[in-house]
Amino acid sequence: MPIRQLSEGTVNRIAAGEVVERPASVVKELVENALDAGAHRIDVLTDGGGRRLIRVADDGAGMGRADLTLAVERHATSKLPDDDLMQIATMGFRGEALPSIGSVARLSITTRHASEPHAWTLSVEGGDKSDVKPAALGEGTRVEVRDLFYATPARLKFLKTDRSEAEAIREVVRRLAMSRPDVAFTFAGEERAPVTYAAALPGNAGRLARLSDVLGAEFRGNAVELFAEREGVTVEGFAALPTLSRANSLGQYLFVNDRPVRDKLLLGVVRAAYADYLPRDRHPLLALFVTLDGREVDVNVHPAKAEVRFRDPGLVRSLILHALKTALAREGGRASTTGGSETLAAFRPMGMQPRDVAPVRNWDWQNSPSRPAGSGFAETGQAGFDVGGPSADARGNGEVASEVADRPLGAARAQLHENFIVAQTHDGLVIVDQHAAHERIVYERMKAALEQHGIGRQILLIPEIVELDDADVARLLERADELAKFGLVLESFGPGAVAVRETPSLLGDIDIRGLVTDLAEHLAEWDEALPLERRLMHVAATMACHGSVRAGRRLKPEEMNALLREMEATPNSGQCNHGRPTYVELKLHDIERLFGRR
Repeated sequence: MPIRQLSEGTVNRIAAGEVVERPASVVKELVENALDAGAHRIDVLTDGGGRRLIRVADDGAGMGRADLTLAVERHATSKLPDDDLMQIATMGFRGEALPSIGSVARLSITTRHASEPHAWTLSVEGGDKSDVKPAALGEGTRVEVRDLFYATPARLKFLKTDRSEAEAIREVVRRLAMSRPDVAFTFAGEERAPVTYAAALPGNAGRLARLSDVLGAEFRGNAVELFAEREGVTVEGFAALPTLSRANSLGQYLFVNDRPVRDKLLLGVVRAAYADYLPRDRHPLLALFVTLDGREVDVNVHPAKAEVRFRDPGLVRSLILHALKTALAREGGRASTTGGSETLAAFRPMGMQPRDVAPVRNWDWQNSPSRPAGSGFAETGQAGFDVGGPSADARGNGEVASEVADRPLGAARAQLHENFIVAQTHDGLVIVDQHAAHERIVYERMKAALEQHGIGRQILLIPEIVELDDADVARLLERADELAKFGLVLESFGPGAVAVRETPSLLGDIDIRGLVTDLAEHLAEWDEALPLERRLMHVAATMACHGSVRAGRRLKPEEMNALLREMEATPNSGQCNHGRPTYVELKLHDIERLFGRR
């Protein structure tokens, strides 16, 4: 077949295929243009998931008549002062978005520049441009895209439902709103109620406010601020405490020079930073903002500018890891607000409903087993109301009010159900999960001992024989050297069994059989690509779980207070190794609110 030159219309449709993938792609290009025009408010309206209508209006600088004419021509842009493609300081620069959209849809642009006496309008339908005409509009630009892909109907068959396409548009608006908290955004469509993000104040306070608007109110109360800078690269933003996590990584956002991007290796960096706090199937919420010289990042490696390439990717990722680890270590002892709010929500005013209890007729209180003793109510008998006291009562431990006020976790007052310690602070109370709290303490002790001088061992007088499946035995023996670093020494004891000869002294008297069985199960789930350090930490976490104070153990008052003091001195004590909170705090005003005092 001979080579021939494609027609201009075909060339435009091919170019449109790279830029206009779906309605969300159109919204992204138009909103980025509005941001580059200096807009302070951007309104997005869609209909039919963007198929029938996309309207983006802004109060930016607008365009004059001559610029409007050039805006719909291919390879025309106002965002490159020269031909240097390595210094990109705007959201977009290719100059292909508007002509590409106009080649596959009915495009209408109405705009007014401050220097113009009135607005101008121009339309493009299937690549055919109309003449520029006068129009009425305040300063700014309004772009309407109707009947998307009407000129290329084959593309319509690959679009999803209106609701799915609208959700993709909403995600685009969310990302761009997070990148620019100083700009007000409104997103409306027939698929859902309108969403408005008001312009926020400058600085980190405004950024956190915008992130909370997008990610939810819980994010504000559980966000940890982070910052790191090295060799001209700055990483800042907010990450959630480990107790606020999700089952997927969709709540993780990365911005490079205010441009929302996707970086596959970011997921690995975040997983490594949270490895001490979350299991592999839980993912934190965070928004990271990377700022660096434009020449150090290539933003044109993806047709939709969704991915970037760093000149020194190792520097950027190590800086992100450092910022996350530092912030989490600094705030590791902080209590999650989700626990307290969920605790308050669990309370319900108690009362009998008439339909729940049948009325008792002709009730004689004098013959009731709860009748007060004696002739009056002064000597009330309490036997009928006795439901048992707390597991342990620490009220007589000699703690004075001044000491309580000086301690973040207060003083132990009681143990309930042999698992929860109730402590009194100067402005509320704290409820501690004794097993989760001690699990974190043991884990941090093992990490510190491993780094300093190694974990001490205790030799068993009689080796413990543990019977397992042959595959589990093989896995344990293969990792025997790694387990020995934690003080667990085992060896083969014939087919289907191992002999445990030494255990970590930090763990004390433990269920050896349960520990070895759990380790064998965890080894079966290990990813061989995990670095040795991470595999060792998995071993430490499993051992810490078995070496901690078990639920169901009754503690003495001095043991309860000792646990509280150790929590205050232990890094990351606000969460256990599985990302669950170790304690919840209820302020006095919250408790008063439960009883209608506030």
